[in-house]
Amino acid sequence: MKRTGSAVWNGGLKDGKGTVSTHSGVLQDAQYGFSSRFESGAGTNPEELIAAAHAGCFSMALSAQLGAAGLTPSRIATTATVSLDKVGEGFAIPAVHLDVVANIPGADQSAFETAAQAAKQNCPVSKLLNAQITMNARLES
Repeated sequence: MKRTGSAVWNGGLKDGKGTVSTHSGVLQDAQYGFSSRFESGAGTNPEELIAAAHAGCFSMALSAQLGAAGLTPSRIATTATVSLDKVGEGFAIPAVHLDVVANIPGADQSAFETAAQAAKQNCPVSKLLNAQITMNARLES
């Protein structure tokens, strides 16, 4: 299975503008630029898209881990925060932090933590990223 995303950039770094799209059409010419990436301008940016992808991937991986343990979550809410830092002449993504809140009937803290750690290690997006990935995981009752 392969999935595609595309980007078009026009102009210089600071005065240029770009769009990103996905084959599925969920994103279609979503605008991004210097101000949406490095300031507080309107539009998306690659780090925001990576964060959304990681949060979605992790939530599904956690559901799978819980299912393997005989547990079914009623809700998993994950927020991924991607850090973009200036490193030398360029930029790097040194870390991602996952904040997870889950409601899992019948789960105890130990089972939840085991499943969450396994999901963090085995989610395909976690494996893709060469960054420190930290996490807060809270079980609601």
